[in-house]
Amino acid sequence: MALELILGSKNYSSWSFRPWLAMAVPGIAFEETVLPIYTPGAREKILEFSPSGKVPVLIDGDVRVWESLAIIEYAAERYPSASLWPQQREARAHARSIAHEMHGGFLPLRRHCPMNMRRTPGAIDLPADVLAAVARIDEIWTDCRARYGGPFLFGAFGAADAMYAPVVSRFHTYDVAVGPIARAYMDAVMTLPAWAAWRARAAEESWVLPEFEIA
Repeated sequence: MALELILGSKNYSSWSFRPWLAMAVPGIAFEETVLPIYTPGAREKILEFSPSGKVPVLIDGDVRVWESLAIIEYAAERYPSASLWPQQREARAHARSIAHEMHGGFLPLRRHCPMNMRRTPGAIDLPADVLAAVARIDEIWTDCRARYGGPFLFGAFGAADAMYAPVVSRFHTYDVAVGPIARAYMDAVMTLPAWAAWRARAAEESWVLPEFEIA
């Protein structure tokens, strides 16, 4: 039985984007179902698949895994050849640390700069707490590229890159200024064929969520 990944909007759902990209880039086979989010009846439909009432959720036979980082960890265990985490122990600990920092932090950035892949790129005014988050992310990316050589955070594409991919999208969408090394990292992520495939589907979506449309 094939894996099935239940996703939210490809234009808006940053948490759906993370495990989708983590599985798509190394070629893990899965089927996908995209459900609307934040629309009437959406939660009830999602509850048919996910006990949390939220997306994403991965279905593997009788196993259901929800929450993006948990799905990525499950995929890494299920498909070790995908090499989603670095092989070297110290690098793997570093990758998990920054992945969890992303999972639990940077709330001002998420609040002020929602993922919206259809939005024409353009800058907006960013308050101090968002700029602090941007500076920390720039520091993380620059440090990882310096330590591990790129083109991704730990050399080859992996779980940490999947966790930060929606941030790459946000920085691009809102024309956020970062240093040259961080910008080179963004370019590497945005040239992935899987990125282009997700973005193309996002552009085709018909529903609009006004709360995520920042002028």
